[in-house]
Amino acid sequence: MRNAIVWADIPVTDMDRARAFYSAILGEDVPLMDGADGAAALLPADQEGVGADLALGENQVPSMTGATVYLSGGDDLSVVLDRVEGAGGRVLMPKTNMGEMIGNLAFFADSEGNRIGLHSRD
Repeated sequence: MRNAIVWADIPVTDMDRARAFYSAILGEDVPLMDGADGAAALLPADQEGVGADLALGENQVPSMTGATVYLSGGDDLSVVLDRVEGAGGRVLMPKTNMGEMIGNLAFFADSEGNRIGLHSRD
């Protein structure tokens, strides 16, 4: 098994607001997915990596509890984390070194009320 996780839906209640937030913090466009009628927008990812989207629907409920989705912070998660508050989110835990095996983690509340993690090795 190459990856235990292959896809993640990040629940949203306002797709336009969520797309603007994630575009701002990730520094890349977050396009609506073809045929999704505005109900899903694709987060940037490498072809070979695990993917995620923003998902709007009756069963998609933003939450600060439950499973945590960790987004790649690239080479240094501070770059993404430093954009969170200006985009309408809130930093919940600053960049924190978790040791050599894990690297660095941080947590933020997104524009929709989700608790999201960031990860980087350095």
